[in-house]
Amino acid sequence: MKKMRMILCAVMALTMLLALAACGAGKTEQAEEKETLVLGTSADYAPFEFMYPDENGELVYGGIDISVAQYIADYMGKELKVENMGFDYLLVSLAKGDFDMVLAAIEENEERLQSADFSDPYYTDYPPMILVKKVNADQYASLDDFAGKSVGAQTATTKEGIVRDEMTGANLVSLQNVNDLVNQLVNDKIDAVVLDGAVALQFVATNDELTVASVDLGEAAPYRVCVAKGDPKGLLPGINAAIAEMLENGKVTEFTEFADSLEDVWQEVSAE
Repeated sequence: MKKMRMILCAVMALTMLLALAACGAGKTEQAEEKETLVLGTSADYAPFEFMYPDENGELVYGGIDISVAQYIADYMGKELKVENMGFDYLLVSLAKGDFDMVLAAIEENEERLQSADFSDPYYTDYPPMILVKKVNADQYASLDDFAGKSVGAQTATTKEGIVRDEMTGANLVSLQNVNDLVNQLVNDKIDAVVLDGAVALQFVATNDELTVASVDLGEAAPYRVCVAKGDPKGLLPGINAAIAEMLENGKVTEFTEFADSLEDVWQEVSAE
């Protein structure tokens, strides 16, 4: 009988240990999930988001927005995970819970506020610019000169709105990928492309055929971090605190300089 009791005690102890181990594993998995901050971006928009080879030759994400996202993750004590997606699907996927936040040189507007909440500003770009072939630049002195012309803009961006609302008579050509738009411009399939200023300037710097039209499109709106509508994960307070510290310490200038230093090796990668 004594031997039987000892066996029963051993079995019960083993069962308890296994249960505790299972609970511990569950807690560990939950902790790991909480420690990951998933970023959604569109890595075809240098200098803000792109890929480049690291010291081992492996492609990794880089750019101003990626550095900002990493700073936010570090501030919140989380590990950053980057997911690449076409720009026009980012906010839809954010609303579905696929990402924790979106950084993609994105501005706040009334339409986007219907599906997402926005952080405090972290970066203000050059004003929007119109990219044209250098040989045709003298044709464009005002927005009216684009009437009847085919003007490209990335799908779901505010640049589409500029073409529709401000370039009266222009024919909007929307494509998901910025590189495809610029290739169409170079190959005379379209007449111009509207881009964020820094992006337009980097195309001018790398292609002697291109220049920026001398046409004023007004001031740039600041870029912000997006989270799902209502901030269900409670991330905005931490994001805004990280942005405040980042700006106070002048980190955005540092991030911009680092992105620019990769100009010779960056790759703008479309989502599959």
